[in-house]
Formats: sequence, structure tokens, C-alpha cells
Amino acid sequence: MVADRLEDTKGCYDVVVIGSGLAGMTAANYLAKCGRSVLLAEQHHNLGGLATWFTRKGGHIFDVSLHGFPVGMIKSCRKYWTREIADSIVQLKGIRFDNPQFQLETTFDRTDFTRILIERFGIEPDVVERFFDTARSMDFYDDKAMTTRELFERFFPGRSDVVRFLMEPIAYANGSTLDEPAITYGIVFSNFMSKGVYIFRGGTDKLVGLMKAELRANGVDVRLRAPVKCVVVESGRVQGVVVGGKRIAARSVLSNANLKTTIKDFVGYEHFDGDFVDKTKAVRLNNSSCQVYMGLRKGETIPYIGDLLFTSVNERFDSKALCAKDITSRTFSMYYPDIRPGLGRYAIVSSTNANYEDWANLSDEQYRADKKHLVETTLDALEKYLPDIRSKIDHVEASTPKTFERYTRQISGATFGTKFEGLEVSMDLSKQLPGLFHAGSVGIIMSGWLGAINYGVIVANELDSYLLTTAGREVVT
Repeated sequence: MVADRLEDTKGCYDVVVIGSGLAGMTAANYLAKCGRSVLLAEQHHNLGGLATWFTRKGGHIFDVSLHGFPVGMIKSCRKYWTREIADSIVQLKGIRFDNPQFQLETTFDRTDFTRILIERFGIEPDVVERFFDTARSMDFYDDKAMTTRELFERFFPGRSDVVRFLMEPIAYANGSTLDEPAITYGIVFSNFMSKGVYIFRGGTDKLVGLMKAELRANGVDVRLRAPVKCVVVESGRVQGVVVGGKRIAARSVLSNANLKTTIKDFVGYEHFDGDFVDKTKAVRLNNSSCQVYMGLRKGETIPYIGDLLFTSVNERFDSKALCAKDITSRTFSMYYPDIRPGLGRYAIVSSTNANYEDWANLSDEQYRADKKHLVETTLDALEKYLPDIRSKIDHVEASTPKTFERYTRQISGATFGTKFEGLEVSMDLSKQLPGLFHAGSVGIIMSGWLGAINYGVIVANELDSYLLTTAGREVVT
């Protein structure tokens, strides 16, 4: 019972953090190091949100979510977590593209992209430099009227091949489309262009394990299988939460849950003004994902075919086609033995963007059949690069948007939270209801592993400042 797991909680906390995605964990750790008493309540049996893992018989370990983040993770992890975590982040050297328009391999940084754009695509050097400088200079406060489509048309008119090269990986990284504000592309793209793509050596299980140990070392009260039912609001401000049937007092609450769930279900529209509620209702969810997890039999090996492999049979980059159930584009994440040293095992994870509606209303029989089809077509696609792969795999399974919805409780299994307009709503939450804060995958530019960690710190600073105010110092009864 949830209540039994909470019987020894404190009488009152400075902050309750709802959910343990990277933003929630980082905020909890930061606030604890600032001397705040923190309860971290996670509904699942693992920490990490989508940055998590699972195990299967036969010694298989699979990371969930597409792996790969910018070099900025090293600095953020060293500053807000530990040197051990930061020192385990290593660069992926081989990022491959294979589609009807081009086939190439890159280190995925500005130097190599500049070379490829000039030598392979024939773009003038000064145009390439101006494009990179424009993207690099973008920030949240820039004009949001220009779309990514307009940005590309400005620099590379009529060049669908260049658009695909520049856009497809970012669409996988944060769900953005050509019709989103250009800053949602430029900021994320520039982060990767700094020094390439990185991964945590040791796997997500090691990463989250180290984070869990650090949280507890800093005094965070970590509770698993503890789903929050609601946020308690009295006298116009936050007073705590209810977990199961138990009320836990708190001077503030930081939600790492879905933004719309936080406002509508945990708190209730009646505690916000009408204009804010309208803005919240207008926030769009981002797309979900499908993944296929493939584990090789112990002792089997595969040749190196790149670390990330962006494949497609679609003629051009198409945001709608990228999410379609009739899959034409996949990204293969290759887990060679050096990713999890000591195990000597290989694993492959295929990721595709997906629409929740395509999976939500299927009969049980059709759902199972469609998952099987997802697995088989993924293996078919992989055989192009590893012809004998079926004979080497001894475990394979698939996840769908319904899987992500079940385990993360994100609305519609949204793997990137909300669209761009969600960021403003998230940032303004505490102005509407004192003591209530939100940090998570919102606004596209705040999604992904690095964005989540940094947003957790930003919001934690705001929350800490609130606790120094008169309202934040009041004793909750």
C-alpha cells in the first residue's frame, strides 16, 4: 500500500517534487544541497522518467528513449550532480544517414557539418557560416514568428536534401517540425553542433543508480511507487500533496509530471484565472514514440555500423510521415559492449516517432498483431545493414505510445511533453499559484536530457527564492 510506504515521512517538507524525470531529480538534488528538506515522490518503481531502463531474461539490459545528448551534459552533470557522473559521458563518433537523397557518415559537429554542406551538398561557405551563426545566436527571447521552414528557405531555398540532413536528427531529438518556431530548432541544433553527440558509458541503469545515491546522500527523501493524487491548495497557495490517502504538508510543490496533468488534474482549473486556463487548454501535446528492443545472444557479435543510424525510405523529410504508423523512417541506436563495460553484450534499439491515436483504440487482438508487425518490419529494415541479425537475436519486444502512457503517465504517451507554447505556461505557473512550480519536457527547447537537467536547475532556483519570501516561510499546518 502507498500509505505504508509513507508512514515515516516528515511532518512538513520545504518542497515535494512530483516525478523523477531528469528535471525532477536534478531540481530535488539542487534544492537539497541548498539545505532544503525535499520529498521526491515517484509513481513508478524506477527513477528516471523516460531516461530509464529495463532488464529481461538472458542478461539483457535495454535503455529506454533515444540515446544521445550534447556535450553540455558534461558541464551540467559536473556542476549539479557529481564528477563521477560527468566523467562517464563519452562521445559517439559515427552518426550515419541512409535515405533516398544521400548516404553519409559524420561526427555530428559544426566542423564536419560545414565540410559536408560545402563538399557534398555544394553550399557556398559564406552561406553555411551565416546559417550556423544565425542558429547559434538564437535564444528563447527571440522573435518566434519565423518558422524552421522559413529559416531553411532563407538559407537553402529549394534544397530538400539539405533540409533533411539538418532537420531529421532534431525531429528525433525533440519532436519538432518545420512549422514550429525556428528557435525551437536552432537552440537544440546548435547545442549538438558544439562538439557532437554524447552518451553515458555504463548505461542508464548506472546513471540513475549514481543519481539515486547522490540524492539520498544529500538528504532527499526518495519514495518509489508513490503516485501523487493531488496538490493541496488552501488560502490561495500550495500547502502540500496527497499521496494515496495520506496528506503530506509542504511549503512548495515542484511538478515533473505532464504540464496539462499538473494544472487540470493535480490542482484544478478553479485555482487559476480564466485567461491562464485558456492558455493551458490551448497547449498542444507533442508526439509519442515506438521502440523495438533487440538483444543479441551471449557470445554473438556484430560489426561496427555506426553508433546512430538514421534510416528512411521516404523520398523527402516529412514530419507527418515521420510519425505515421506505416513506418518509413527509423533511428537505430547501437549498443556495443563498450557502452556497458564488463558485460560483453550487444543490443540494438530502434526508435520511431508515433501518433498516440494510431494505437489507442485498437482491439487487444489487433494491438498484439500490430506490435508483431512493428517488430518484423523493424528486423526487415535492420537486415539491410546486418543481414544475419535474426539468427543472432534471442530477445525482441516493442513499445508503443500506450506503453509510454502506462509507465510514465504522460498524457497520450507524449515523449517530448508539450509543444512550444507550453514553456510560457510552465514558467508562469508560480505567478498564478504561489508555491507551485513545474519543470519538465516542455516547449521543445527544454526537452531532451540536457534541456531537462538545465530546466530543473532554473526552476529550482526560482523555487528557492520563493521559499525566502514571506509566503514561502510560513509554517504549513
